[in-house]
Amino acid sequence: MIKTPLCELLGIEHPIVQGGMAWAATAELAAAVSNAGGLGVVGAGNLPAEMVRQELHRARQLTGRPFGANVPLFAPGVEERLQVFIDEGVAVVTAGGGNVGPYLGPLQRAGILVIPVVASVALARRLARQGVHALIAEGMESGGHIGDVATLPLVPQVVDAVDIPVIAAGGFADGRGLAAALALGAAGIQMGTRFICTVECQAHEKYKERIVRAHDRATMVTGATFGHPVRSIRGPFIRKFEELERSGCTEAEFVEFGAGTLRAAIVDGDVQKGSVMAGQAAGLVDDVPTVAELMGRIIAEAERVIRHNVSLLADVPDAGGS
Repeated sequence: MIKTPLCELLGIEHPIVQGGMAWAATAELAAAVSNAGGLGVVGAGNLPAEMVRQELHRARQLTGRPFGANVPLFAPGVEERLQVFIDEGVAVVTAGGGNVGPYLGPLQRAGILVIPVVASVALARRLARQGVHALIAEGMESGGHIGDVATLPLVPQVVDAVDIPVIAAGGFADGRGLAAALALGAAGIQMGTRFICTVECQAHEKYKERIVRAHDRATMVTGATFGHPVRSIRGPFIRKFEELERSGCTEAEFVEFGAGTLRAAIVDGDVQKGSVMAGQAAGLVDDVPTVAELMGRIIAEAERVIRHNVSLLADVPDAGGS
């Protein structure tokens, strides 16, 4: 059994957190992850406040274990969603796409654990000083909105910079990744793309199929011109998105062109005209198991890798020669 400070902090069995993906991180997925021993997270970025409340109620009906909620800080109505989290007594809030600092006071006074997503060491230091409980260090390999530093160099630098648990994100899909993250000093991992391809995830089957069929170079980044890079799987829509960006369009035109396209892909299954956001870990995904099956084999594989790596240590005589 792998136990880290993150498990104790969150009251979970396994150091695995589910990403709060808009439209995909529903109550069913969050509850399944929590029931399997990780931390499930309800994604609230796409929902009005009252629908967020309903989703949290459904999650509570499906699991008696701790679960969290996520909100992108750039989304309109973020204050209303955070108030719902407080009203409903959510155990954990994860948040990215901005500085959670201005919202920390009310969340902390409500007894909620706050775990922001960071893509830089500077932001990690600032938020740690402000009293967040842990950090998600997310590399540019992740899907959706991304930073510009890769996971491998980012995670150990964040670990060295703060004295709170760090969760590694971006590029994780199996037990080897979990073992690698622990070797970098992280206290656990967050997975998004891998959890989309599970039975309990309500994403459309065509969306899941695109991820399963993906290879190592299947994703690309658009939006960097406007300071909002997003990683998605290549396809007709993303190619048009790239052409529009290269044409010298305005930021407003770019945003308007992409509005509603993630929902079209995840909910409606329109993977031709919709945005199939996914991380580079998509190349590691080749099936759609239940969440319990996935969690079980990730933990088992991580334990095997850790034991194997320990076996590589050679016996070295001590300094006294005994």
